[in-house]
Amino acid sequence: MLKEERHRHILSELSIRNRILLTDIADKLEVSEDTIRRDLKELHDVGKLKKVHGGAVAKSFNPFSFHQEEIYDHPNKVLIARKAIHLIKENQAYLITGGTTNLELISLIPPDIACTFFTPSLQAAMRLLQFPNIETILIGGKVSPDAQITTGGEALKLLSRLRVDLCFLGTGHLDAEFGISEFDWDVVELKQAIIAASRKVASLTLSVKLNSIQRYKIAEINSIDTLVTELPANHESLEKFKSKGLHIL
Repeated sequence: MLKEERHRHILSELSIRNRILLTDIADKLEVSEDTIRRDLKELHDVGKLKKVHGGAVAKSFNPFSFHQEEIYDHPNKVLIARKAIHLIKENQAYLITGGTTNLELISLIPPDIACTFFTPSLQAAMRLLQFPNIETILIGGKVSPDAQITTGGEALKLLSRLRVDLCFLGTGHLDAEFGISEFDWDVVELKQAIIAASRKVASLTLSVKLNSIQRYKIAEINSIDTLVTELPANHESLEKFKSKGLHIL
């Protein structure tokens, strides 16, 4: 495979999932890890991504520099957020994780609504602070410099004391049979605790993230109550998720 083709693949995966592992890309493209490591450095040097230990994160993964032109498939993320906004009600408590689709949801919250949001995401917390009647509680703990979320024992301890009405769970890998999965064990533990702390779970995700599996399982697919994508609810590719009991928007 030519270097230009590898670079296009890397940037495509990164735009969809925000974070990638060097080993995953090397396995998928059937090249050495050293080759992908050099590719990531080249792309980092020209400002296409941010190289981090073991992989890379997207440029849009930056709470202080958030530009729509850097967001993959921004129009469909807006569409998903518009479909999901009616799930937010007055005087309820919510959990929300990070991710650009969840940030789009926050941008659509009615300006005067009164409710409470817990979040481990620095990006989400910063966005929520603009709403005068929303109580924003940042879940404390170790801050991941790559994902810009809090993880670890302190975060899990706080989550164990919560029972919120609804969680907006950011997900990168969803499969009807295997369930929800991730490659970062700290994130797996965090999302397991978030699901356990929520009466209902909604996942807002682009359809390109469906039917994909990572190394660590978070939960069964039916731990999600509502799945929101850019596709029509009756789209054939959503039937297997519907058959697992998920409500589709």
